[in-house]
Amino acid sequence: MISLSQIEPPDFGLPAFLPTISPAEFEQRLDWTVERMQRDKLDILVVYADREHSANLNFLTGFEPRFEEALLMLDTKGRRLLLVGNECLGYLPDPARRCQIELFQEFSLMGQPRDHSISLKKLLADFGVGRGVWVGCAGWKHFSGRNISHSQTAMEIPSFIVDALRVLAGDPEKVVNANAIFMSVEDGLRLFNSADQIARCEYASAYTSTSVRRALALLREGISEKEVARQYDSGGLTLSCHPMVSFGDKARRGLSSPSDRTAKRGDAFTLAFGNEGALTARAGVIASGPEELGAELRDFYPRFVANYFEVIVAWYEAVNIGALAGEVFDAVETARNSKLFSLALNPGHYIHLDEWVHSPFAKGSRVTLRSGMALQSDIIPISAGPFCCSNAEDGIALADEILRAEIAARHPDCWKRITARRRFMGESLGIKLHESVLPLGNMPGWLSPYAPAPKLALRVG
Repeated sequence: MISLSQIEPPDFGLPAFLPTISPAEFEQRLDWTVERMQRDKLDILVVYADREHSANLNFLTGFEPRFEEALLMLDTKGRRLLLVGNECLGYLPDPARRCQIELFQEFSLMGQPRDHSISLKKLLADFGVGRGVWVGCAGWKHFSGRNISHSQTAMEIPSFIVDALRVLAGDPEKVVNANAIFMSVEDGLRLFNSADQIARCEYASAYTSTSVRRALALLREGISEKEVARQYDSGGLTLSCHPMVSFGDKARRGLSSPSDRTAKRGDAFTLAFGNEGALTARAGVIASGPEELGAELRDFYPRFVANYFEVIVAWYEAVNIGALAGEVFDAVETARNSKLFSLALNPGHYIHLDEWVHSPFAKGSRVTLRSGMALQSDIIPISAGPFCCSNAEDGIALADEILRAEIAARHPDCWKRITARRRFMGESLGIKLHESVLPLGNMPGWLSPYAPAPKLALRVG
């Protein structure tokens, strides 16, 4: 049974410092990548990045391009060549990455100088791309083959790079999509996070969730979306998506940026804020309770949000190390009342430096959840009745006993916040977490369906 109670999350606090990733861990990531190249019989790997699609390159080097594009080239002998444009010459990865740097000015913005770099074809050839060489390309997406033919050689990175690689390789079939090295739904390298990376995710999530919590506290009739969005603070991290605030009919377009629109009594609202490693979202209605809703929502909305919370609880209680992702999907579907809402997307996904890496949560999925995975409870309901919305999106990590002990030892303040959040979810919200589940945000599982009544939240029992 789901009930409404006066519940306010404790002040879990904010991290004082952003945890760092050591040179040794970056070196290990690069070594793992070479091992995957050898497993997949690739001679050379090119990793492309631009402003929006930089997670794979960032994972390997700690570098992501600003304004421009970049290309990292690796071979199985351990050579590393990073191609950058004009402006990124002054913004390069730590020399500890041992990357040779080459200026390639076509990665620069239009109108900037182009007279100090050689051709891409020569740069690629000098690195070893030639006839008979197998080349893998990684950017941000690989393909299932269901809707795209020749999925192994289908590319999402710019054609001028792929065209040059195919010409040099002498056989288009030897230039393949290699994103699975990093993003495979079963064993991509970026699915598994170290203690330090989890601590960075916790830092990120603490800031996104605290920002959304402050925004919720401001919601009232007459306030503008832009005023609410001023509460967002990334903690100095790069944003993983644009800030989102929407009121009223605009909330139907859930990805909208904040505008000058002001809230009205009975409006739906959506809030979302994400940075590298985290995203927090909440949605509900601008009303103090169901009595302030219109006739069509007064009966429907309380049932809608109660069942949505049941689904959220089912998700949290089903995820654990060793669980099959299909079993989590089934738990969600068992809890969901199809007469109230359907799901817009998968019930959750992996999160990393980018907001969505991949999702194992699908009917019949045999993917096993494992230690080190960071997951997002991204469950978006689509009303089967009158328009309304709800959302309680937060991040967690899965950690076995060894990884939990390492987090506690290396990041004791982070561990204190995680254990306090687990206690809050169990004691105040009635959500029974497996011992391997580590809540990363400062509103863990907490859903207040009404504003301006942000202390009135849903719980089990």
